[in-house]
Formats: sequence, structure tokens, C-alpha cells
Amino acid sequence: MKTNLKIVFATVSALSLAACGEEWGTEAGSWVDEGGFGNPTMNNTMVQTGQMVIDLNARFAEQVPTMVNFAFDSAVLDDEARAVLRRQADWIKQFPEVRFRVYGHTDLVGSAAYNEALGRRRAEAVVSYLVSQGISRSRLEALVSKGLTQPLIVTPEPERRNRRTVTEVSGFVQRHPTVMDGKYARIIYREYVASATEAPPSNETTISQISDAGGG
Repeated sequence: MKTNLKIVFATVSALSLAACGEEWGTEAGSWVDEGGFGNPTMNNTMVQTGQMVIDLNARFAEQVPTMVNFAFDSAVLDDEARAVLRRQADWIKQFPEVRFRVYGHTDLVGSAAYNEALGRRRAEAVVSYLVSQGISRSRLEALVSKGLTQPLIVTPEPERRNRRTVTEVSGFVQRHPTVMDGKYARIIYREYVASATEAPPSNETTISQISDAGGG
């Protein structure tokens, strides 16, 4: 009987050693590292300190038109552009912790120097309108003109789709208490957090309350 038990124990031990494979003799939990343990920590730190805005920028682009277009050789906002910018302003107001940058673009007609200046005027027009809608100028970062260097449609002819500005999330307001407190998820999923809160009690009068009160 003892011999049989020794055989069983030896078999179990052998199977256990085989299961361990290359990890036999290494520190417990070392498999979690996988050679890149520092990268998740680094990414999390970057998110918490406001250096990563990929999630918010993706949501901004999904929920709001990010571009407005202009007439040829013009930085004047038409009715369609102002309507888009009002939607942008409404979205921006929901996230007081976030900063934005406006990029100005032109089509390929004209010189590079002229179009760089024109792209900047278009970006300035957009920023001015957003400020008129209640957005703090301090949250709208340095204006950047791309001029004619990034056309959507490559053509030497006048092209309205290239004459545009693009608004993007660029970072977080420095020293904002929500960001510095590490509540990044609360910023990203604010509406989900709000929807999960308990509904206030109803003030409706019940039938039993009416009966107790009397009257007729």
C-alpha cells in the first residue's frame, strides 16, 4: 500500500513539474511581467497627468462635426459653419477640464506663404466664434496653420473641402482639480456616471395618501 502511495505522489509531482515548464524555479507571479510591465504603468501615468487624449478626441470626432469649410480666399464663417461651431461649443462646455486646438487649412491655389496666413485667419475666426459661445479663450490652444500642406483632395483647382478648419482635443487644463485628482475615467464617461446615479424620490401623491387625507 505504501509503495502504491509513493508511486502516486511521484506521478503527481512529475505532472506538477511538467506543468510549470520554464517557470520552475522563477519568482512567483513573474509571468505577469511579460517583459513590458513598465509600459502599462507609463501609459496610466500619462493618462492621469493629462498627456493622453486619444479617447476624448475620438469621442469628440464621433459625436460632433470637427470641420467647417470656407469660401475661396475667405476666412468668413457662413451659416453652416456657425451651426457646426455651436455644436462644438456645446460639447466643449461639457468638459471644462479639456483644451482644444484649431488647425487652419487651405486648398492648393496660391503661394505657400499666403495660404499659411489664410489658414491662420480661418483658425482665428473659429476660435473667436467659440469664445463668443462661452468657451474660455485660455482653453483654446495656440492656433496652427497647415496652409496647403494637408489637402483632403489633391487637386490644383479650387476645392472647398480643402478650405477648412479642424478642431481637436489637445490636452487638459493644467492644475484642474478633477484631472489632478486622478478622476480621468469620470471625465471620459461623465454621462455614464450621471446615468448610474440614483433617481430622486418622486413627489407624486399616492392613492393611499389621498384616501388618508379625506375630502371628496
